[in-house]
Amino acid sequence: MAARYEVAEEAVDGPYYLEKVLIPEDSEDDYKYDEVTVDDELSIPEGEEDLETAVKAVRDQTDATECTTQTQRVSSAKHPVLKIPEVVDDFLRNYLVKMGMKRTLDCFQIEWFEMGHKGLMKTDVMQLVPDVYTHNQLLDNELKNVQRERDSYKQAAFEAGETIVKLQRERDFHRMQHKRVVQEKNRLIEDIKKLKKHYASYDPALRQLNEKYQTAVRQKMLVSLERDRAVSQVQNIDSSLRTAHSFPGTGTALKSPNTPHQREKIQKSPEKGAHLSCDNIASNDVIKDPNKNTRHPKDSEFPTSTRVNPYLPQIKALSSLNTKSANFSLFRSLKAHTMAVSFLTLHPRKMIVASSSDDQLWRLWGIPEGEMIMTGKGHTDWLSSCSFHPSGGYLGTTSGDTTVKIWDFAQCRCVLSLEGHIHTTWACSFHSCGDFVASCSMDNTAKVWDLNSERCRWTLRGHVDSVNSISFLPFSNILLTCSADKTLSLWDARAGLCAQTFYGHKHSCNYATFNATGDTVASCDSFGVVKLWDVRNVSAMVTIDTGPHPSNQVAFNPNGRILVVASNDGTVKLVEVLSLHMSSVIAHEDAVQSVSFDHKGEYLLSAGSDGAIHIWS
Repeated sequence: MAARYEVAEEAVDGPYYLEKVLIPEDSEDDYKYDEVTVDDELSIPEGEEDLETAVKAVRDQTDATECTTQTQRVSSAKHPVLKIPEVVDDFLRNYLVKMGMKRTLDCFQIEWFEMGHKGLMKTDVMQLVPDVYTHNQLLDNELKNVQRERDSYKQAAFEAGETIVKLQRERDFHRMQHKRVVQEKNRLIEDIKKLKKHYASYDPALRQLNEKYQTAVRQKMLVSLERDRAVSQVQNIDSSLRTAHSFPGTGTALKSPNTPHQREKIQKSPEKGAHLSCDNIASNDVIKDPNKNTRHPKDSEFPTSTRVNPYLPQIKALSSLNTKSANFSLFRSLKAHTMAVSFLTLHPRKMIVASSSDDQLWRLWGIPEGEMIMTGKGHTDWLSSCSFHPSGGYLGTTSGDTTVKIWDFAQCRCVLSLEGHIHTTWACSFHSCGDFVASCSMDNTAKVWDLNSERCRWTLRGHVDSVNSISFLPFSNILLTCSADKTLSLWDARAGLCAQTFYGHKHSCNYATFNATGDTVASCDSFGVVKLWDVRNVSAMVTIDTGPHPSNQVAFNPNGRILVVASNDGTVKLVEVLSLHMSSVIAHEDAVQSVSFDHKGEYLLSAGSDGAIHIWS
């Protein structure tokens, strides 16, 4: 379709204006117009012409158009089009539009189209705008942009200047504060130096006070021991008087185990002690004194075996308590010795424990606080075990130097040294009367020593290998030994004869002990096997495998319900005797050598090759 324009002429040289536009239905020119076809993608099937379907179709078409446009942009980016310079009329139009000169633009448009309609416009001589103008325009735009950036930079520089001034003020403030802190630091250093000098002047006084405190602690313990000894003497004298009144015709009284005469004998012994000769000759299991008929005037008498353990009521009271093995947890740890701790033994009445070590020292410790009370040194080789005298005033020690030494706490020295074994002595145990001590050795023998006559009364022979442990049954004359020959033996200390031998272990027995009531024996061997024996039936009641690591020692708690095992793998194993339930506690970094309970079973003590003593509660 074509349009027909009719223009009215006002004057020959006057302006032209558009008067009327006619658009006939039929075009008179020969221009061919392209037919707009209906897009097949937008066609909607008949019967589905609803709003939702139409919207979906339009969206799909829009997405396709966007994809095509993006593809064209990518293609044009790869093949950029050369920039064609602007023609004069377009340049003028753009300039007028940019300057906002609308009326001038309208006049220009009217005159431009009138000249083009009349054919006065010579398009063949029209030229493009020279590049210099376009370049000037671009430079003008860049200049304006640069000016704007300059203004922004000026603003930023102004703000930065203010920030610098602020930071300088803060720097000056902190510099002043730093100077003040340095001055205070120097003043404090001077004060500390003065205090150090002042403290150094008190150092000798502090050492003296510390020594006095240690001496006072020792004196306190010794006074307490003397008090207990005096109470025991009074009780023994009363008992002797009652016995004398009960048998007026005999004119004799029972001998007190802790008389001043006995202690005087021990205290008068030199530090190195009397060298006890053991020239006894015997047959079978015992070596008897050839001069037995010529009795030594200072020999002690063994008490009768009909005595009753006075602590049985307390043991029965503890048996009513429900003790669980899983309740023990680490309470305190002591670095007791520089080398392995070989044995622990508890004071008969006080919360004091003695330790022996491979560093040739024995020490006394207060528990549960863990303060060191006393240290003793006299053996020439490592210590294997220690044992308290029933009175609590003496300590017996055994060593690799083949001797047994008796130490007096009151004199703080060795008062008796027993020599007779030809090899390492492993353990010792005092008789409850306090007049005898038994020892065992690697020479396959055990010996019973008389502390009053300071000589060996019996040499017990019967084991065919090292005798590793020995202990008296409390308030009796029965001795228990265990040996590397895999057996345990019960001995009558009065006659020096073996009364019974227990067989059952398949490996070397390391330790054996009685429970508090004396009717059960626990033993352990080098393969970790623990056995419980019934003394009355002479048979193994229970076998408990705690291996494969060796078990070094076993101990009952006071009520006999829990058995603890010192294992070579660094653990303490706790066994409930009734249920045989076993639990383990990782106790030491190295092998556990010894375990022990306190008097009430509230604390468990363990000692190991790492030189430490752990207190468990």
